[in-house]
Amino acid sequence: MGTEALVHLADERVDHRFKGLPPDAEGLTVGELAAQRRNLFTGGFTTPVLALSAERLEHNLTLMETYAARHGLAFAPHGKTSMAPQLFHRQIEHGAWGITLAMPHQVRVAREFGIQRVFLANELLDPAALRWVADQLAADADFRFICYVDSVRGVELMDAALTGTARPVDVVVELAAGEGARTGVRTEAECAAVADAVAATTTLRLVGVAGYEGEVPQPDPDRVRAWLRRLVALAVDLDMAGRFAGCDEIVVSAGGSAWFDAVADVFTEIPELSATVLKLLRSGAYVSHDDGHYRRITPFTRIPEEGVLEPAFRLWAQVVSRPSPEQAFVNAGKRDAAYDLDLPFAQVVRRDGEERPATGVSVTALSDQHAWLRTTPEADVEVGDWIGLGLSHPCTSFDKWQLIPVAEADGTVVDYIRTFF
Repeated sequence: MGTEALVHLADERVDHRFKGLPPDAEGLTVGELAAQRRNLFTGGFTTPVLALSAERLEHNLTLMETYAARHGLAFAPHGKTSMAPQLFHRQIEHGAWGITLAMPHQVRVAREFGIQRVFLANELLDPAALRWVADQLAADADFRFICYVDSVRGVELMDAALTGTARPVDVVVELAAGEGARTGVRTEAECAAVADAVAATTTLRLVGVAGYEGEVPQPDPDRVRAWLRRLVALAVDLDMAGRFAGCDEIVVSAGGSAWFDAVADVFTEIPELSATVLKLLRSGAYVSHDDGHYRRITPFTRIPEEGVLEPAFRLWAQVVSRPSPEQAFVNAGKRDAAYDLDLPFAQVVRRDGEERPATGVSVTALSDQHAWLRTTPEADVEVGDWIGLGLSHPCTSFDKWQLIPVAEADGTVVDYIRTFF
């Protein structure tokens, strides 16, 4: 089903659902429109329109593939960033072990498009969703599914929902990143109690430990590494207590997009355990990267010898009003651009086929459908110009667009990425 569903994405008809696409493409299939290789700037696309750089997307996929391989890490990038099955498969083609997800709906999307390994970075308690997962496991011997457990009560609820199922659901104990952090078990003693609760069931199988170092309070390299060493020690202690008996591999997983260098370093310290260790990194924002939050926090700024991620998004909007020399407005706002971490960044101005830096132009606010621009005297901006905006936070950029053109450097659109939020 998965490969077939992926192929059929190209059969979807272009219509009013998809922002920014050429009006005269109405009725074409996505595949037919892609085959026309229209130009983003001259091919009838309307503003606002979000585009992904074909070259930068490929660069980022390759960089993280080589980084993970160089450091002996398996890689399950977080799919909630893009919720784009085409990108899931490209990530797997670039060496990913599987895909990390957060919610049952996201797992259903992944399975519809043939993803065979899913790490659910959450505790799954909904009985209907658990039974659906159990049915998937029963129907497909090659499907691997792992999720968190973080309480004895949670284990009890999962066990009750899964009674009578054919295959046990693999789980990892989630270690909290500290007091006041998000989810997870707060102490090692409580982790042992959760592990014992899992062992008392026939519906669940404990296969490892996991957590998210991005939630470490007041994070710095020392605090993050100290917590990661707690996670490794927890895996060692549970293994010595025989709680992974019968496992072919023991999962130790961490890794957001801010501290994966620390994960790589500390995971080299994992000693030999009773089974092979799957060192599973879960960073997801790398696929598109960004021009704001992740550009500032990416570990590649600390380890430049490892490479550089490149921001792949650009949102194109048109200047629709220039009411004063100090102000202009473009036709993209909160409905189109991520704004939860930073406002968009004015990068380039395009006029009559020529592109130049957006000198003296900055975004000061967003309305629902407009961005407010401040313009200084050196700004050369006219009504009708296209403004290329950089964005901050991929996770809230992808979710505003159902079909995203992938454009080469000269503007040739070579593909379209379908998202499922």
